[in-house]
Amino acid sequence: MKKGDLVLLSFPFTDMKGKKIRPAMVLVVSDFDVIVAFITTQFKWQNQFDIPLEPSKINGLKRVSLLRLSKITTIDKNLVLGKLGELEQDDVFSINNKLIEILKL
Repeated sequence: MKKGDLVLLSFPFTDMKGKKIRPAMVLVVSDFDVIVAFITTQFKWQNQFDIPLEPSKINGLKRVSLLRLSKITTIDKNLVLGKLGELEQDDVFSINNKLIEILKL
């Protein structure tokens, strides 16, 4: 797993009473955890830091989606179910620039 990989993960609901399989993009990988940004097809919550993603054979997405850079979390690696695909280097470069902006670096 590396930055720019799109993965499927089993993410628990905030009340811990269930879970949902969700796509996410890997931002950082450590020995036990992974930091991810969520991906959704719900554009009604789009903000200035989100990045639209078109489906492709490389990224494995089935529908036009939105990478939610404002929805970042750290999860246990064991919650990652598998790799969906990966982003092109140009997309990762754009994401890096947005992260610099959102984190005010």
